[in-house]
Amino acid sequence: MSSTLLPFTRWPDMLAAHYREQGCWRDEPLIAILARSVASWPERTAIVCGDREWSYAMLDERSTNMARNLSARGLTVGDTAVVQLPNIAEFYCVFFALLKIGVAPVNALMSHNKFELSSYCQQLKPTLIIGSAEHALFSGDDFIASLVADYPSIRHVVLSGRSWQGESLEACCSVVASISDDSFNASPADEVAFFQLSGGSTGTPKLIPRTHNDYEYSVRESVGVCGFNTTTRYLCALPAAHNFVLSSPGALGVFMAGGTVVLGDNPSPDYCFELIEKHCITVVSLVPPALILWLQCQQLHNTHLPSLDFIQVGGAALSPETAAQVPVRFGCKLQQVFGMAEGLVNYTRLSDSEARVNHCQGRPMSEHDELKVVNESGECVDEGEIGQLATQGPYTVRGYFNAPEHNQQAFDSQGYYLTGDLVRKTTEGDLQVVGRIKEQINRGGEKIAAAEIENLLLKHECIANAAIVPIPDERMGEKTCVFVITHVNCAQPRPVAIRRYLRNLGVAAYKVPDRFEFVEQFPLTPVGKVNKRQLAKQALACA
Repeated sequence: MSSTLLPFTRWPDMLAAHYREQGCWRDEPLIAILARSVASWPERTAIVCGDREWSYAMLDERSTNMARNLSARGLTVGDTAVVQLPNIAEFYCVFFALLKIGVAPVNALMSHNKFELSSYCQQLKPTLIIGSAEHALFSGDDFIASLVADYPSIRHVVLSGRSWQGESLEACCSVVASISDDSFNASPADEVAFFQLSGGSTGTPKLIPRTHNDYEYSVRESVGVCGFNTTTRYLCALPAAHNFVLSSPGALGVFMAGGTVVLGDNPSPDYCFELIEKHCITVVSLVPPALILWLQCQQLHNTHLPSLDFIQVGGAALSPETAAQVPVRFGCKLQQVFGMAEGLVNYTRLSDSEARVNHCQGRPMSEHDELKVVNESGECVDEGEIGQLATQGPYTVRGYFNAPEHNQQAFDSQGYYLTGDLVRKTTEGDLQVVGRIKEQINRGGEKIAAAEIENLLLKHECIANAAIVPIPDERMGEKTCVFVITHVNCAQPRPVAIRRYLRNLGVAAYKVPDRFEFVEQFPLTPVGKVNKRQLAKQALACA
């Protein structure tokens, strides 16, 4: 088996031994989350998806059916998969099925397009693709054919919503396979269980290897901090693949606690308010732009949602003024969540004062999280001073997948992950996030790597140079403005034509620039780099 295990940067032996000794790592596969709940509450409702309700026993049975079907096709420990599914019950069926046979997936968002999916295939060399006919890419056969041609490692394709080569995802979950014994095994607990997606501050999306041990601990600690239990009814209206709604505590936390996940396909207030009333939702996770819409809708219709215990907000900056409205408008608590797919998760506690919740982004959930706030030289700053957040711990990874050069920049000599977030640590131990070092734009919780889009724009026949900067936006937090220099002999292209060019490349819609400014030259820093701070000021002046 050792020859098939996926490579990743391991924790130093001394730290690994310490985390085991402290009870952080239990050396159990992630599938134990489901196994324990099935043993304790087999008939309890695990998932509500539209008119369908799956008990824990049904979720376990259907994920086992799929595991057997995939195992019969030859998939096994060490294989990888690219999965792109909407918020449907089958998302979790696939997740647990792949865990059961040791296949490590990356879960793409439905907003991702051929550019992103091709990048994941290039990095992972997957054996299996699982997609949905709801996405234009998988509604026909052309994209699948191109993927299989470009990446010979792909041997199997399974689709939701339509049949592919005589079988659908739904059938794979419901039909008992030809093999009746569970001869498959999960990967070892200290190996890679699946991959998360980085926000991406470079031109190429990075994959984050999460092990069974580290992710199980992250979910377990989150459940304790947030008090999830068998009465928890959690609305998942953000994309199910997001780390926030998967593990903070998210759906996995609900399954660990024996509660119920109610799936929604979008976070719009009218739609979600109806789900909350119908299913007596107690917890929901939102990004700030969605929360703002919820507050506006509540004020307009004077909606009452008495079942809500608290609303989690994360993924982007939340103003204190907006935060203060939550208990007033909804009569429930607010919990700020500041986390990252690389590991570290910070929560405000449900017992914190409103002032503390409104003005801080929380503190680490684990006593074993190690944090430091450093200056440009890597030296720790004084308490209350602003610096870059660096962290290590039992659930923060030590490196990205197959990215040695990037890892040299993203981790310091001690193995601390350099988050790129500029923070201030309060005397009470809370973090206040004040900005970012990375050239990354946070558009309503979706992260956009400036370099990625700039590099694609430079391939346009009329564009000589391009620089993207964030511009403040009341609803989205940030939007994108691209400054463009055209080639001397080219006519200035229309913004609509450039947008069409990017979409034709398969770029996700949220990454396409919101605004275009055409200039003859860029302001430069003393060392000759593009001065993006100056460009950001110009963007504001042009608004």
